[in-house]
Amino acid sequence: MREGIARLASFARDWTIGLSDLARAILPGRRPARPGHGGECAAIPVVVLPGILENPRYLSPFTTWLAAAGHPVTTVASLGWNVSGLATSVDRVFDEVGGMGLRDAVLVAHSKGGLIGKAMLRDPRSQGMLIGMVAVATPFSGSVLWERAQATAAVRRSPLGLFHPASAELAGLAVDGSVNARIVSLQPSFDQVVPKGSHLEGAVNEMLPVGGHFRSVRDPASWAVIHAHVDRLGATRS
Repeated sequence: MREGIARLASFARDWTIGLSDLARAILPGRRPARPGHGGECAAIPVVVLPGILENPRYLSPFTTWLAAAGHPVTTVASLGWNVSGLATSVDRVFDEVGGMGLRDAVLVAHSKGGLIGKAMLRDPRSQGMLIGMVAVATPFSGSVLWERAQATAAVRRSPLGLFHPASAELAGLAVDGSVNARIVSLQPSFDQVVPKGSHLEGAVNEMLPVGGHFRSVRDPASWAVIHAHVDRLGATRS
């Protein structure tokens, strides 16, 4: 009983983090981090891909931290609130960043952003531009939350349908493991949105030192792990 109550309290705290970050992202006058390299890193370019209902400002505390560490950071304004289908989202990212001259960049993605990122790595347009991805709390196999939803048909027709385990788009990604070795999948110690976790066969899979679907991209302990993997992928640059 106590364990169940503690789990519910943990879930509630994480949803509070997600909603407070959402409120901050909606506030006017906020801007996502701009490219810059004031820190000591080897200027490995990073492209940040947020999750569904996360606009380019949503991850601004993290992107600001990455920029301060020395990474040129690119956010993708054309994704908006990231509710479009997978193919459309991939095209929007390539259309926006394609003319920036990015070379050997690392994708850093949260949740749905990791699905977009894997699709990008499979795309010939990524050659020379992208070397890999660090994905956090990404439902590579879907989420049983949407499978269990009573209004299943309505869910599958909505933007959330991408996360249904029977989604055709998700199946198309899952069947191709050719880029999985270039992906780091970081899983929170618990994830109430992706209960079965983010394991991706053939990828580097690691458990984060914090729990929660939203805290996983809000906690400095997670940031340090993400950063270490960005630097490791960046070390493979030619």
